[in-house]
Amino acid sequence: MVDLSFKYKTLLEFIKSEAPFNPEISIILGSGLGDFADSLTLHKSIFTSEIPDYPVSTVVGHKGKIHFAEYQNKKIILFQGRVHFYEGYNINECIIPVFISHKLDVKNLLLTNAAGGINKNYTPGDLMLATSLNGILIKKELTDLIGLTNQAGKNNFINLPSPDFNNLIKSAAEKENIKLKEGVYWYTKGPTYETPAEIRFFAKYGADAVGMSTVHEAAYSSYLGIKTAAISCITNFASGMSNQKLSHSEVTETADKVKDTFARLVKAVIKSL
Repeated sequence: MVDLSFKYKTLLEFIKSEAPFNPEISIILGSGLGDFADSLTLHKSIFTSEIPDYPVSTVVGHKGKIHFAEYQNKKIILFQGRVHFYEGYNINECIIPVFISHKLDVKNLLLTNAAGGINKNYTPGDLMLATSLNGILIKKELTDLIGLTNQAGKNNFINLPSPDFNNLIKSAAEKENIKLKEGVYWYTKGPTYETPAEIRFFAKYGADAVGMSTVHEAAYSSYLGIKTAAISCITNFASGMSNQKLSHSEVTETADKVKDTFARLVKAVIKSL
């Protein structure tokens, strides 16, 4: 196990010295969804490159900023961009946003991501609420991160994602008349897109969407007792589901097209908390 409080002591001291308030909700923005930050009242913005020991994102669509923001009198910490396991980072670096959120006493964490659609009823531009998360490919890394947890920590995984939080998100989507799919998010390590054979395997075992983030963040957040939920923007058909070649530009372009609907949904969720 890595002692995160020791490893990121300087990082945390810096964040706490810069934070204008303790946030109520933490939001991590996925590929191409970073523009959501511009729709909030921003009180303080920090480039992650200015934060001691904070890993640098190398992926297009992940700007590397932390915002302390507000909407409808709700205090928010917003991570505009994340780092991924496939970028060469350790798992304890990939969950830094969750660690920071926990140390700032955040009670609710909303994870967002861009994902490939596996479910044949999904089309690019759909939003999907995760009803379950599959982390088979990251079990060892999570064990190394969390170690032998206590019974209370184990029990927290039963409510992942949080049923209460998911119900709140569904109600918010209904009020905004936003069609929200529901399904299982399947994690892969990357860095390459999945093969058609892998997608057929995932589909056989219940996957509706696939991506390269979120699961380790959700698992760690849940372990810490934070209410956690995840929304995927289906930005493309998964490999083998169409004749189109996969590309990151397609991911960001589709996310850009749906950004207004995405922002409306997330704002409704914040308002409802």
